[in-house]
Amino acid sequence: MVRVLSVLILSVLTLVSCENGFDQLNINKTNPTAINPVFSLNNAVINSSFNQSSILYEMGIVQQLVTPNSGFVTGANFNQDNRDQTNGNWVKFFQSAIRHTQDVLNQKATLENRPNLIQMARILQAYNFMVLTDTYGDIPYSEAGKGYSELILYPKYDTQQSIYTDIIKELNEASTALDASKPIESADVLYGGNVTQWKKFANSLLLRAGMRLVKADAALAMQTAVKAIEGGLIDANADNAIIRHDANYTNPIGVTLNSTEAANLYLTAPFVNQLKSTNDPRLRAIAVRYVGAKSGPEQKAAIASTDPSVQVGMPMGYDNATIGTKVTELNLASFYDFSQVDRTRMAKILAPTFLVTASQTQLLLAEAVQRGWTTGDVAELYNKGVRLHMEQMALFDANSAVTTQQADAYLNANPFDASKALEQINTQYWISSFLNGPETWANFRRSGFPALTPNPYPGKTIKGNFINRLTYPNSEISVNKTNVDAAISRQGADDLDSKVWWDK
Repeated sequence: MVRVLSVLILSVLTLVSCENGFDQLNINKTNPTAINPVFSLNNAVINSSFNQSSILYEMGIVQQLVTPNSGFVTGANFNQDNRDQTNGNWVKFFQSAIRHTQDVLNQKATLENRPNLIQMARILQAYNFMVLTDTYGDIPYSEAGKGYSELILYPKYDTQQSIYTDIIKELNEASTALDASKPIESADVLYGGNVTQWKKFANSLLLRAGMRLVKADAALAMQTAVKAIEGGLIDANADNAIIRHDANYTNPIGVTLNSTEAANLYLTAPFVNQLKSTNDPRLRAIAVRYVGAKSGPEQKAAIASTDPSVQVGMPMGYDNATIGTKVTELNLASFYDFSQVDRTRMAKILAPTFLVTASQTQLLLAEAVQRGWTTGDVAELYNKGVRLHMEQMALFDANSAVTTQQADAYLNANPFDASKALEQINTQYWISSFLNGPETWANFRRSGFPALTPNPYPGKTIKGNFINRLTYPNSEISVNKTNVDAAISRQGADDLDSKVWWDK
């Protein structure tokens, strides 16, 4: 009996001993329970790059890239509503960018000792919201990104006018509040926490917002632009807002053009002809033609040519059944023989993504001077904007570099003409913003330049000449219908013809 009792006592003691520290033993000490919020900001930065739908819609609308194929790639090539693609910006920016900037802003109370991080998140969030509202018009804004923090599962849609008013406020306040004497967020992947560069980014974005409103609210447009100019703008490529891609975070446009759509997308005739007719050295930096290719697999390096004289852009308005007539007329081997953006250089999977650049900003500044909003030499600023983009080409790839001598020759042969100031400035902006589909399309709508001939495809579903906005996602219409319907009742039909507020 004594022996049995001893065994029982020993068992109990062993059990108690095993339980001591059991909770601690089962805690994974390498599994984080919180992350540094600057990494949330970085996640938002990386996910601010453009997606494949930008190729099929925005870049197609402004006639830079086109495909004769249908199905999955249907979009601006046929002026048709393909809601599997019009939702691209919605999904990308709401789910993968604003989600993370809002996460940083939700921690404001606990980040009092890191005020610069809060201002950086406000600036990047303003950028992402501008892309979204420029794409769709009225969108969730004041209640967006608050599903987890405030359980707002069905956010209301704010008017674009109110969104722009608040974006301007956010950029003004955030830029002013940035303080180099406060902790520097050196882990930031956009600027390494450099306060001066973040201020320039904010002010350059503010200038972009002001110029967007020239037809909707001229007084606010001027006021906003002047404030941005006074604050200091991006005026060198070293200050560009760039997403630097690597093997872990590849360029979505580059991935698309190097994989599933490698042989489907081509430079358009209007874009190639603009560069070719002016002997623009950027054509050699951008384009490649697989001379004589009769299929995608035949597009090999052995027949690749970057010679500007042999580049042939694909004309707008043709599909797979009709493009053959142009192939024959132009003495090409097949539609695979048209020029493409070079996917080994400018469109490679590790190519950087440019959100806001010195070239774009200086061209907008030239327009502000032309409008009499500020002082300066329009021709000088125009030339500077063109040069900066030519210099920027080397940042895509060393083999795309444009020399100073080539830039000089181009500007001498194509001088600034004050009587065509707005047309020249905004045509250069079209070139300078190549591969930034959302910005190229937005500036085309607000400026009307370049003067493109409407896509003549006979099967279009739009009533007007160009697509004015993209349609809301089917998933949003299904889940948040009441708020979507309210937006449609204000804005107009949910189609490609309705205009956003600032597009007068």
